[in-house]
Amino acid sequence: MIVDPHNLDSAIARRALPLLDLTDLGDSCSDQAIATLCGKARASCVAAVCVWPQHIGRCVALLAGTPVRIATVINFPAGGTDIERAAEDTAEALHDGAHEIDIVLPYRAFLAGDARTPTDMIAAVREVSGRAILKVILESGAMPDVMQIAEASQLAIAAGADFLKTSTGKSAVSATPQAAEAMLAAIRDSGRPVGFKVSGGLRTVADAALYLAIADRIMGPDWVEPKTFRIGASSLHDALTQSLRKRA
Repeated sequence: MIVDPHNLDSAIARRALPLLDLTDLGDSCSDQAIATLCGKARASCVAAVCVWPQHIGRCVALLAGTPVRIATVINFPAGGTDIERAAEDTAEALHDGAHEIDIVLPYRAFLAGDARTPTDMIAAVREVSGRAILKVILESGAMPDVMQIAEASQLAIAAGADFLKTSTGKSAVSATPQAAEAMLAAIRDSGRPVGFKVSGGLRTVADAALYLAIADRIMGPDWVEPKTFRIGASSLHDALTQSLRKRA
């Protein structure tokens, strides 16, 4: 049987669009950029927007009455080790209306053999976060091999992560299939209800299809949904919506 590639692309687009975390973490992000981001989020019914802490209040106003969640970043993108500052910034972000906190694993400390600092950082932010979703960004592209990615994943899960996230999108190497496989395997083997977010470098429908297929293979075909799987790639939004328009 011949499969129409347009039908396949549109099916992937329909599946992937509700999983998107539309993101603007640019250095020059403006009020107008936030308005555009939230407008896209409302129109496409994506999972969340992810913005700098100073834009949380604006997003709360623009997304009122929608199911779109608001995420923000802490110790981003360097993965700093100031635990007290991270906890204070988290508390302030939640007070301003954030639903989800993305914190960077202090990966340089981890790679230097210091497991205590990353563990204490995640645990402290976990305590402050309460019922908010806590995503831990591993910055997997900075890790030399999948064994270290697996170990960092296990550490983050044990310390209280609700999601593991591949990348900040600010490093030379962002998401890779190998990192995704290692992180998803760690989630599966943990037996805990931890989600996965792939971010950095996804731009095409084929990119989305690749990571969805990896998740389906490792976690099972019914596992992927917004509460378990996110895609952090704003540039992918246009490709997905364009694919859907072609089939309209």
